Amino acid sequence: MMVPENPKNIRVDLQLIADMIEPGTRVLDVGCGNGDLLDYLGRTKNVDGRGIEISTKGVQACVSAGLSVVQGDVEKDLHNYPDDAFDYVILSQTVQAMMNPRDVLEQTMRIGKRAIVSLPNFGYWRLRMYMLFNGRMPVSENLPYEWYNTPNIHFCTIRDFVRLTRHMDLIIEQSLFLDEAGSSKTIGNSVSVANWFGEQAVFLLKK
Repeated sequence: MMVPENPKNIRVDLQLIADMIEPGTRVLDVGCGNGDLLDYLGRTKNVDGRGIEISTKGVQACVSAGLSVVQGDVEKDLHNYPDDAFDYVILSQTVQAMMNPRDVLEQTMRIGKRAIVSLPNFGYWRLRMYMLFNGRMPVSENLPYEWYNTPNIHFCTIRDFVRLTRHMDLIIEQSLFLDEAGSSKTIGNSVSVANWFGEQAVFLLKK
């Protein structure tokens, strides 16, 4: 199910990310798309927001809106940023689309004091049932791509991502999942429950 928009005109998952960010901080939105989140953070939290986006269309939309966004390849260009350059680095629906997600996350944690990662959960029960009964990669409103044209390269579950953070010795300060109705719930120690019933997840990480 598509995540519904809230009254503040950003997606619910983006609102969860925004709620994790302190006002007046330095923020880098990696894979910022058309800049909805950066624009919202600038208007409501007075952040010093920057973005990096690979698509020309996305960069043009951001620049037209007065946002500080550069065009670049995340997997190459994050290496050029200095250590602790930002208070928060955001990977919103981005990490699963990278060729080397662990390297991207390592660079994210190097250049940011904290990282916020949101991702679709491929362990969600409806996707499991779709695979079981149809024998095909799932297609849904929230994941509207066929296997041959999806931007999602690594099909990660909430449990997979939690395991990766442990391997990298990262601290999960806050973790939430969104169910099919768009309601958010705390993951905490209930990883199995979140892995079954969460369509998406959002993690606040620190070193």
